[in-house]
Amino acid sequence: MKLLYAFPEPLPLPRARGLQVVNTVRALAELGMDVDLCHAPGGGDPFEASDLARPRNVLLTPLSRNLPWPLEGIHSNRFFAARLARHLRTRPPDAIMVRHLKIAQSLLERFPRIPLLYEAHEVFADTVPARRQAQTAALERLVVQGAQAVVANSRATAERLRERYDPLRSIAVIPNGVEFRSLIPEKDWARCGGRIVYAGSFFGWKGVDDLVAAARELPGFNITLLGGDEESIGRLRGKMTAGGAKLEFPGRVSPQRVAQALDEACIAVLPNRDDPDSAFTSPIKLFEYMAAGCAIVASDLPAVREILAEDEAVWVRPGDPQSLAAALRRLAADPDLARALSARVRAKARRFTWAQRATDLARILQTLASAA
Repeated sequence: MKLLYAFPEPLPLPRARGLQVVNTVRALAELGMDVDLCHAPGGGDPFEASDLARPRNVLLTPLSRNLPWPLEGIHSNRFFAARLARHLRTRPPDAIMVRHLKIAQSLLERFPRIPLLYEAHEVFADTVPARRQAQTAALERLVVQGAQAVVANSRATAERLRERYDPLRSIAVIPNGVEFRSLIPEKDWARCGGRIVYAGSFFGWKGVDDLVAAARELPGFNITLLGGDEESIGRLRGKMTAGGAKLEFPGRVSPQRVAQALDEACIAVLPNRDDPDSAFTSPIKLFEYMAAGCAIVASDLPAVREILAEDEAVWVRPGDPQSLAAALRRLAADPDLARALSARVRAKARRFTWAQRATDLARILQTLASAA
């Protein structure tokens, strides 16, 4: 089967969706699909940037979203869509997969006979600024109702799409995943308070500010926060106070460095706030925390509850630094509890692999191609 994955952003992309795309494409290729990954050029091989080997049956097709020189500073998804259309006329696939609304709309209009799978990672009409909601909702309705298949990253995303748009077809729920390793290093459970990590973006809805605020109440603790750019790290450093936990900010590091940090960590924190973006998340970092066998402190949100049961995390009130600090103190004082939580989530992580995700996607894609 020949699949085209359209991604109108530069790859490599140091954000979760870039990692998600590369791992999804790799896993589909390992099932035997020939995958043409069409993306905006970003400088370098996205697989190498993610410390992954690119399968031989993955073709990288850079398609610029910029105007030619001397107007190369102007870019738009429309330019990407036009170049993608020319590419499709020369190399038509059996099916197309896409997660961007405007590209999905363009493909539905120009290539209605090629089956399209739309991959929903949020409900955009709920997360865009108010001035754009009506326009975005109209576009989202067109795509959700017009695509031959819709896959959502979470039950919350699927339910909200059904509520808003009454799709013509059922919506499959396929969460994100992780590369599960059969063996991981033993952790130093007696020193839980010195082995705490957060990994991910520093956007406001991620709750990193709440973790930094909680650190003021945690003298003697050590917390490593992986991610963020210089500006966001500087802003958070400005909120540190003397006498609290020691905070370390290594910045954005390679996936290999993240994996190493999680191997050494005893406690991993998912402090998301109760914002619209959090309602639809399927956090890759959550699955990485689980696969690394970390005891997890997590905001009590429906999207996280979809993955973890009551006894598989220490739950905290979203946006509440005091609740977060209390949970971290509780785990640091009870290494046996931390070890037990680690074992539970580590076992559960086997269900959420990139390979399993690809198997579920491939079943849908092959059905679409057979029916075309």
